[in-house]
Amino acid sequence: MEFSRRDTMAMGLGAAALTVLPMRAFATATDDAIAAFTGGAEMADTGLTLTAPEIAENGNTVPIEVSAPGASAIMVLATGNPTPPVATFNFGPLAASQSASTRIRLAGTQDVVAIAKMTDGSFARATSTVKVTIGGCGG
Repeated sequence: MEFSRRDTMAMGLGAAALTVLPMRAFATATDDAIAAFTGGAEMADTGLTLTAPEIAENGNTVPIEVSAPGASAIMVLATGNPTPPVATFNFGPLAASQSASTRIRLAGTQDVVAIAKMTDGSFARATSTVKVTIGGCGG
């Protein structure tokens, strides 16, 4: 079977599209999760602290901490994971502090995003890029 130059280019573009589409699907899933949590409201860049390592040697257990004084809920997402929403922490009126720490699994180098819903109805956002040297989700 012989391929013309046009056939070869078409196959190359098709393969490139297949490698880009999954990242767009993750981005869409992340955007959809954020929109569902915030209702499309604007987000401030202050009021929420996200602490994550710059480099994680193992994507299976990446420690993170989130803190947002005055928050009623904090949602954490990993933008490059097949399922971006990682955790949602809810705080009642008697909570001593609005902070949480946990370990999350990351499929590879990606952004970790935290969104805080404040008790006054406003939202805050923080992002941290984590470089993973060994993938945690099948990588």
